[in-house]
Amino acid sequence: MSGRKLLLLAPAAAAVPLQQTIQSEDWDVRITHTIEEANAVAASREFTVGMVLLEYLDTFSVYGLERLTMKYPVEWLAVVTPYCLQSPACAKLIIENFYDHHTLPIDAKRLMVTLGHAHGRAEMKHNLNKSPDWVGRYQMVGKSPPMLALYGMLDRVTKVDAPVLIIGESGTGKELVARAIHEHSCRAKGPFVPVNCGGLAENLIHSELFGHEKGAFTGAYQRKIGSLETAAGGVIFLDEIGDLPLSLQANLLRFLQEKTIVRLGATERIHIDVRVVAATHVDLQKAVAEGRFREDLYYRLNVLHLNLPPLRARSGDVELFTHALFSELRQQKNPIVQGFSQEAIHAMNDYDWPGNVRELVNRVQRSLIMSDHRLVNAADLGLPTPEHYNGVTTLSSVRAAIEKNAIQVSLISNANNVSAAARNLGVSRVTLYRLMDKFDINIERKA
Repeated sequence: MSGRKLLLLAPAAAAVPLQQTIQSEDWDVRITHTIEEANAVAASREFTVGMVLLEYLDTFSVYGLERLTMKYPVEWLAVVTPYCLQSPACAKLIIENFYDHHTLPIDAKRLMVTLGHAHGRAEMKHNLNKSPDWVGRYQMVGKSPPMLALYGMLDRVTKVDAPVLIIGESGTGKELVARAIHEHSCRAKGPFVPVNCGGLAENLIHSELFGHEKGAFTGAYQRKIGSLETAAGGVIFLDEIGDLPLSLQANLLRFLQEKTIVRLGATERIHIDVRVVAATHVDLQKAVAEGRFREDLYYRLNVLHLNLPPLRARSGDVELFTHALFSELRQQKNPIVQGFSQEAIHAMNDYDWPGNVRELVNRVQRSLIMSDHRLVNAADLGLPTPEHYNGVTTLSSVRAAIEKNAIQVSLISNANNVSAAARNLGVSRVTLYRLMDKFDINIERKA
């Protein structure tokens, strides 16, 4: 940001004298007289500081002021009469929505100091937001080793046109990854069609995927184009593919082999050019062994493989996600909330996040709306306060966290194959098992 720019919202009669006082100290002042006008000017994002002159509480709409001060990254100062300050509603408005206030009559020297502080605060925020630490790649949040490995895999996956199988726990962002594959591939201009294979009744899935002709069954009053046909030229995302009934797995296998479909009730084969990206949270190899999933379909889908890391294995990304959500949800949050306490960050880092990113978003969003504190604490998030939290990180705790993260990353990278992970880490398999027990790392162990 260059220069000191002030957006002034004030009644016409009082605006010019206040403008002259501020401009004499080398501020660039833009006057507005209505909230609508102030919103339009603030949308340009050219102004570091805003000022509102409140002679009476009803000088401007309280609701309008709340929306204005929360919507844009501007530090707002209220200039108020002593009479207005006597109103509890006015005091509440200032406390919740303004950086500071100045009481009339104007003390030019004191006002300039306050404006200088507001400008400095705005500059710091601007510098932090200019290149957010939480931004990774592919519109994803995270810079942990597992995420860096995922970005590298996506670099390769997006350059080819083969089927992809995404494996990951519920809430890890499988659809987000599928959309990234679509948006960064040669099919980006084509459609992206998601289908939840576990969310449809078994008797409807065939029609949903392959379509049907009019009269194909009772209630088929007109032709329906299936999801595979709708996705022609683009990507179809088959979420929870592990829940696809065996009776339909053969039909999907035939499509993957021949690139043709037959609508229910028809005989004509239709050629379709579409890339298939499938995802599941279940162990498909185990499902194949138990006869619940066709082995030939598994190999057709698993040409390219992406294993999404759970949030608990992404050391450091929880805090990055929290900052990203705070920025994204700034208009929805309680205006009292200014951020997250170190206690809250510590509690989130200690938590195992069984619901992964989906659970994190839910807890953070709720805390930003419901918290009565300036800084969200552990209780606001519904998490236990860390037993030994004192704001100090010990060397041993840092070392343990690094060791645990390295083990989790290696296991993820090697599909939970303990022998391969041990070789990668340079330790024996027995030592790795001992460390896994020490750090309470539970997996479906593979030799």
